[in-house]
Amino acid sequence: MNGTTGQPVIEACDLSVGYKNRPVARDLNFSCHAGQFVSLLGPNGAGKTTLLRTLSRHRPPQGGEIRVQGRPLDRLPALELARIMAVVLTDKIAPPLFTIFEFVALGRYPHTDFLGRLGPKDRVTITSSLAAVHALDLADRPFADLSDGERQKVLVARALAQEPRVLLLDEPTIHLDLKHRVEVMTILRDLCRNKGITVIASLHDVDVAAKVSDRVALIRDGGLVAWGTPETVLSQQAVTALYDFDKAEFNRHLGGIELRGAGDRGRAFVVGGMGSGALVYRMLTKKGFALATGVIHENDLDCFVARSLGAECIAVDPMEPINEAAIDRAKTLMAACDLVVDCGFPVGPVNEANLSLVQAALERGTTVLSLRGELPPGIRVNGGGAPVLCADAGHLIETLETFPFRRPMTAMTAHDEELRCNP
Repeated sequence: MNGTTGQPVIEACDLSVGYKNRPVARDLNFSCHAGQFVSLLGPNGAGKTTLLRTLSRHRPPQGGEIRVQGRPLDRLPALELARIMAVVLTDKIAPPLFTIFEFVALGRYPHTDFLGRLGPKDRVTITSSLAAVHALDLADRPFADLSDGERQKVLVARALAQEPRVLLLDEPTIHLDLKHRVEVMTILRDLCRNKGITVIASLHDVDVAAKVSDRVALIRDGGLVAWGTPETVLSQQAVTALYDFDKAEFNRHLGGIELRGAGDRGRAFVVGGMGSGALVYRMLTKKGFALATGVIHENDLDCFVARSLGAECIAVDPMEPINEAAIDRAKTLMAACDLVVDCGFPVGPVNEANLSLVQAALERGTTVLSLRGELPPGIRVNGGGAPVLCADAGHLIETLETFPFRRPMTAMTAHDEELRCNP
């Protein structure tokens, strides 16, 4: 129900929005169709809320035109618009002495008579609206007693009671805990899929937008930077530019943002692959280590995570056995590291050569931590150190926190260096 055929539900044509004589965003052109989830993304102050208030006719446009089901927005009678469009803004609402059922019933005003009397159909719609947001059990409770998550669901239920074709929401998950964020976004996604409602929402969670949206609008610097499907629009470069990321990177393959660390505690080489390294990369980054890794395959989860975290990667083509040239490059990179972590990757024909990296590190006397219950097959400890065997990630973290790793020279002060040379 979220295709692009037929007449758009909402169209913006050369639209400019703002306050008084101060435009916030200009020359906006886009169209939204029935059943689509549209996310507005951008930094604070970019104009997302202003655009929503203009689309909902809370503010007049500063230029251009908005069309709703092919008709100019400014020519629609208020009651007719209320039957097409419902709005949930971030304004705090605390109606006194209302039960939840009575509050949701306010959404029926476009459909009731002059006195606002509820008929049997209205009561069925109110009940079904509460059911759609999983809030039927709240119907008899006072609105003032609800938590933030419960209030947000009830606000959506009141909007649904209008039986709209379009639902506009400004930061619908703000101030919500994780459970309610997931629940509200799931409800909104299902409204698009099951009821054909067009949802247009301003969001700050890029990873959530990537997972639920049919279209995303990137808004920054007074205009629409990009518009389209999240799979094509939300690239690493686009998201980094949108939010001015410095120590973070969005990865479309992972569907989320990875946070880079300072790398000031030392340098760790991770022998990973087959998804075994992702958790370790993130953990080492949190602990302050700069990363290098290999040899991994280009299509491996580990490769995507490592590169997003800024690691130096030695990688080979998908499904290809790890070759000697790649191993030699990895050994060179590993020799400049303070620590080696063997992630306990499953050993098979395409990656068994990586065990030679663990062996080489031991022979060099480099500290090796291994996420294996026992020594990897073929690893010899004669003439070299033995790896520190860690039973699980928690044990590995404890070892990292207590083991006396040296800091890199670049992180030492002149006083540190003097003490090291003249103890």
